[in-house]
Amino acid sequence: MQTLDWQPAADVDPAAFEERSVTLGTDDFAVPGTVSVPHGPGPHPAVVLLAGGGAFDRDGTAGPNKSLKDLAWGLATRGLAVLRFDKVTLVHADRFWASDPTVAQEYLPHALAAIEMLGAIPSVDPNRIFVVGHSMGGKLAPRVAEAAPGVAGIAILAGDTAPMQWAMLRVLRHLAEVDPATAATLPAEETIIAQARAVDSPDLSPATSSSDLPFGAPGSYWLDLRSYDPVATAAALDKPMFIAQGGRDYQVTIADDLSGWQHALAARPEVTIHVYEADDHMFFPGAGPSLPADYLRAQHVDPALIADLADWLSNR
Repeated sequence: MQTLDWQPAADVDPAAFEERSVTLGTDDFAVPGTVSVPHGPGPHPAVVLLAGGGAFDRDGTAGPNKSLKDLAWGLATRGLAVLRFDKVTLVHADRFWASDPTVAQEYLPHALAAIEMLGAIPSVDPNRIFVVGHSMGGKLAPRVAEAAPGVAGIAILAGDTAPMQWAMLRVLRHLAEVDPATAATLPAEETIIAQARAVDSPDLSPATSSSDLPFGAPGSYWLDLRSYDPVATAAALDKPMFIAQGGRDYQVTIADDLSGWQHALAARPEVTIHVYEADDHMFFPGAGPSLPADYLRAQHVDPALIADLADWLSNR
C-alpha cells in the first residue's frame, strides 16, 4: 500500500460481520464507538478493545495504520463480536484534562459501558465477554476486570508494568542510540528525570503544576496511576489471561515490563504468555531496531497474534 487509505489485511472477510455505530455514556463525556458483530445466531464471544495511552480514536489510527481496526476486523472475521470506541482524551480532551482527571476516569466508565452494551446484544454470549487492551489499555485491563467481575477474562497486549514516569527515560536512551533525530525532539534527560522524581515525591498532589510532571498530565492523574499496581491487580483475579509481547518493542520491553507479568503469573495454568519476536510495540512484524517511523509505514498487525488471540478467546 502506498497511500494513506487503509485497506483490511488479506485474511479479513468484511462479509463475515456487520458493523454499526454506538454511543457509550450519556453524560458530557459520552464517546462514539463501533460494534462489529459476526453474522449468524451465535452465541458469540465478545471483546471490548482498550486503546493505549494518549488521544486515540477507536481504530488506533497512526498515519496509514489502524491497529485496533486490524484487531477488531480480524477477530470479527473469526467469529467474535468486538466493540471499540474513541477515547475520552480524544473526544473531550480540554474538558477531561481540566477536571482533575484520574487514569480510572480515562478508562473505566466507557469500558464498563461497553461491557454492558455487548451483554445486551442478542447474539452475544453475556458470559463470554473479554477485555483486550493494548499498551496502557493492557495495563488497565486488570483494573477493568476488577470493576466488572462478570468479565470472562482479559488479554494484555504490550501492557507495561514498569513505572511509566521512568519508562520515558528508557525510551529516550534507546532513541538516542538508534534514532538521534527523533531523540532530539524529546525532553532532555535531566528534564525527564526531574519530572519522574516529581511523580515519586511524597509532595505530589493535585495542586502540583502539570508543567513539572511527565506529558503535562496533572497531579491527580499521576497520583491515581502511582497507586495502581497492574501486576498485583491481575494476580488477584481468578480469570484466564492472555499476555502478548513484541520482541522488538522498545516502549514496553521484555526485560522491564513482561518480566513483571511473568514473575507473578507464569506459573498459573489459566495464563497464556506469548512473545512475538519480530513484532514492535504495535505488533507490526519487522527486522532490526524498532523506530518511530516504522509506525507510519503502512502495514498490519501480525496475523499470528490475531489468530492466536482469536483461538484463545474462542476456547475459553
